Parts: sequence; C-alpha cells; structure tokens
Amino acid sequence: MPPSEVFINATGAFLPGPPVSNDEMEARLGPLDRRQRRLKKIALQQNGILERHYALDAEGNSDWTNAKLAARAGAVALANSGLDARDIDYLAAASSQNDLMAPGLASLVHGEMRLPPLAIASFNSFCASGMMALQAAANAVAAGTARNALLCASEFSSRFLRHGHIGDCETTTDVEFLRWTLSDGAGAVVIGNKPAARGLSLRLDWIDLVSHADTHDTCMWGGADAERSRPWSQYPTLEEARRAGAFLLRQDLAALENIVPLGLAHYGRLIESGKVDPDAIDWFLLHFSTEVFGRKMREAAALAGVPLPPEKQFTNLHHKGNTGSASIFVMLDELAASGRLRPGQRLLCMVPESGRFIIAFAQLTVVSVAERAATTIAAPAAEPDSPEPEADDASTPELASLRRRLASVWVEFESALNNVPIIAKLNRGNWRIEDYRALLLNQRQQVVEGARWIARAASSIDGERLELRSTFLRHAQDEHRDYTIIESDYVAAGGTLEDIRGGAKNIGSEALSAWMFHRASQPNPVDLLGAMFIIEGLGNRLAARWARAIRAQLDLPEDATRFLAYHGANDSTHMEKFWSSLAEVVTPAIADAIVKTAKVTARLYRLQLEEIGNT
Repeated sequence: MPPSEVFINATGAFLPGPPVSNDEMEARLGPLDRRQRRLKKIALQQNGILERHYALDAEGNSDWTNAKLAARAGAVALANSGLDARDIDYLAAASSQNDLMAPGLASLVHGEMRLPPLAIASFNSFCASGMMALQAAANAVAAGTARNALLCASEFSSRFLRHGHIGDCETTTDVEFLRWTLSDGAGAVVIGNKPAARGLSLRLDWIDLVSHADTHDTCMWGGADAERSRPWSQYPTLEEARRAGAFLLRQDLAALENIVPLGLAHYGRLIESGKVDPDAIDWFLLHFSTEVFGRKMREAAALAGVPLPPEKQFTNLHHKGNTGSASIFVMLDELAASGRLRPGQRLLCMVPESGRFIIAFAQLTVVSVAERAATTIAAPAAEPDSPEPEADDASTPELASLRRRLASVWVEFESALNNVPIIAKLNRGNWRIEDYRALLLNQRQQVVEGARWIARAASSIDGERLELRSTFLRHAQDEHRDYTIIESDYVAAGGTLEDIRGGAKNIGSEALSAWMFHRASQPNPVDLLGAMFIIEGLGNRLAARWARAIRAQLDLPEDATRFLAYHGANDSTHMEKFWSSLAEVVTPAIADAIVKTAKVTARLYRLQLEEIGNT
C-alpha cells in the first residue's frame, strides 16, 4: 500500500496565565541577589523577549503539570478540527521534561484528555522533540496505521528556574541565561490523511531531521553536574546531587555557537538537493532561543548565499517567549489564526536544538478542499539553467550553489575538529601549557610555508586572470611574516625561540604542505581558493574563540595569544576578498574543483592537528 499524503488539519495552543513582563519575572522566579539581577539584565538584552507565560502564580506556586498543559493545547486542536475523540488513532507527546520519571508523557496526556484507547508515543529531548513527534505521527498516518493523529508538545520550564528549585545552589552564567530565556506553553496539531472538509489545511511535503551527536558534545542538559561528567543517579544521595547542582538546567554557551553553521549547512544541503527553493517559500517559521541567534543566523545565511528574507519570517519569540519543543506549533497556531495564509503558499519550519545538536526542517503547503483536485505534491525544484557569470556579478546561480556547498564542507570540517584530541581537550577546559606550545610549534611550520605556496600559485596564473594573480600576491604579502607573531606568542607562553625555530613538521603538516605546493604548481590553480576558504575560515570562525579559551584556561596575558586574536579579528576581511575573487572566476567546473580542494585541505589540516607531537 503506497503511503498517503499527510495534512495538518487543525492547530491549537495553550499559554498559561496572563503575559509576564520583564519587570514581573522576579516575583515568580526570585528573589535575586545583585549578581543574578545583573545577569538577568544581560540575558534579556540578548534574548529580546518582552513577554512570556508561566504556569506559576505571582508567588511562584503552581497546580499545573506538563501533561495538563499539553492536554489543554490538545483539546483546543481537537475542537478546531471538528473531529470526535474516537476519530484519533495515534497520540504523540513531546517535551524536554516529563512530570514523572515514568511512565512517559504520552501516557499522562492520554489520561488527562480521557481519549479512547489508541496508540501512543513519547518523545524526550529539547526543542527538536516536537519535530520528532511530528515525524512519527505523520509516518503513522502516511502508512495507514492511523486515520488521524494528535500531536501535543509542551514545556513547563519555570518549575526548574524558580528560586524554590534552585535553592542554595551556586548558579553559573549559563544557568542564569536559561533562567531568563525559557518559558511555559503548549502547542498541538491534528494530522489526517486528507485535508479538512472546510477551511485550510497544511500538507506536510517532507520533514528532515538530523542529529549531530556523533561529532558534538552535549551542549544543553539537565540532571548532571556542571562538567557533564556525573549524572544525578551516581551521587550517594539525592541531597548530594542537589548540592552539586545536578538538577539544574545548564548550557555550554561557548559550544552553542555551533548551532548557526550546523543549521545553515543543513539548509544549504536541502537547497542543493532540490527539496527547498528559497524563492518559492512564502513563510519562514524559524525557532530561535534568542533574538541574538536569530540575527546571527540571518547574517550568516546572507553571507553563505542561502538567504532567509526577514520580510518572510514569522516569529512570536518576543511576546510568547521560548517554549522549546512547543514553539514551532505555537507559531503555526498563531499564523493559522492570523488570516494571512492562502492556498498554494509554502511554509518552511526550522527547529535547531542545542541539546547535543539536532537540526530539523519541515516544508508545508497550504491547501483547501476546493483546490484539492488541482493540488499535488510539488516535484523537487530543478536546478535553473545557469548563464555564464559576469565578472562583476556576485549573485550568479553558480556562486550561490558554491557558497552552499562550501558551507557544508566547513560544517563537516568544524564538527570533525571537535573530535581531534588536542581540540577536544581545549573544548572541555583541560588544556595544559604544553598543549598550547605544541599547537604554536606546529602552526609555525605551516605558516612559514603558507606565503610561499600562495606566491607559487600566483606565479602559475596566466595573463588572462591578472586580478586573481594580484589577489594571491596581496594575500601572500599579508601572511608572509605571520610566523614571527607565533614565535612571540611561544616565548610569552614560556617557550624559547630556539625550540620553535628548530621544530620539525609532523606527518600531517608534511602531507598538507606537499598538497599545497602540488596544487600551486599546476597551471591556473584557481581551485586553491578552496584551500584558502578552509584556512581563512579557521581564523574567521575559530581563532578568537580558541584565544579566549586558552587565556582563560592557562591564565595567560593577551600578548601570548596575539596570532589567534589577530586572525580572529582580521580574517573576516580576508573572507570578503575571498568571495569577491570567486565571483570573478566561478564556473561549474571551477566550482567542483574548489569544493574538492576545500575537502582535501580540510582533511589534511585536521590530520596535522591529529599528528601534533608525532614528528
């Protein structure tokens, strides 16, 4: 039996209590000391939230449960659908926190709603758990095992953020950040195998959800100590676990930066595969935890050639708050009730989760029964015929496609770097001064030869590409004395000039150097722009972050990390020149060569870091 089409035929939401302004938050979550008030002010400036809802009363007490919140939203969606409870064959429930250790949330919601016997499934994660539930419910309907399914996603975060829960535990910056960012609420949808008899429905064209836990450490968690090394169940007593802060919600704010490139790379792959045509999207429903990350995503998307037009974006973060797994469904409900949806419009939903990094997308198309006969699932958009790019045109289809492909290469590279032993130690805060000196010694050998292979590449470019030759020469001039800064950092970190100048290249450095000079010696080695993308990207994306972490862990002065800090501040300018250079030369064949060289360079660069100490 072929799978059926799947439609969201009704939405519902429930936000407990009246809206709570920023000035009213302390009454529910406080009292606060002076430090906590300062951190509250910073968090609110970053998240941009003006109002939210809490299932706590003005004194911080509550009779609500997460299951009750979910059931209320589910009841609204069911009423809006016009169906009877007996028409629902499948119930999916999602949240970051259940009310009980067991049974699952879906069992509790089933009981609260007094639905007839039916199949159920519970999903536990952070923001993406709602999308997991959507995928499962849609699959049940598409497979014919359920006529209609009800999905409920809910969050009761405030119970973990109030003073009565935090108690005398010492709160860190990340705990306070979450305290003033998360809020309560529930959203629900009813899914069927045919559109609603009246009104509009949302056809689920596809859903795409990917976990990156294989390459990233846990970023957001609850139930373990601040080092993520000891879960609450391993403490001798619950009181010892509580005093250690094992019941607090936490987030690694430094690791959180990974969410932007992961999300953009996933988006780029969907465009490249033909699943998404950005120009055909009428509404972008993007779940962001804070306004800061929304802005970063929009800015990075524009630079990567995968635009997210602000005028097409729909969000209610500022007045409904961050309701986690329920957020995307609360947004859908508000947009559906706004009267702005029209048959034929397409919606793209994006939900990034920082738990251990999950990125989820779903595309929806607005349909109605009246237009059903003329409505079919849209075929993937074909790659448009691409004219030969003009030299001054930075927005050609070839360049846009290349930006997306390189963004994907970069994310895979950065993710793999997290598993390189010396970088993993830095990310976990376990660096020693010997690790830093080993990195500097390794970097010097690579940087000394960097200007040489760039100059070699320039000499291999013919007279028809004089501007590109000039770009390479200017870059070589910018880089040719960088190794002296590394030497200075090495001495400031306790090493000697004799040691760093006498250091030998390791196995990975030998391979990287040989590859660079091999490519630079070929006629018109335009593909080396891919190598520059990787190396300059390290400076632009990671150098400043590494410099801050190194100074903090090793208690070093700023003049001991000048090389990393310099590239963190200046390589964004180099990247602008990089994109300008690409616009002048890119063709489909050159794009393929640039991507391949970027992939090889990324692998060899990682190899030289893996081989540090193995000369």
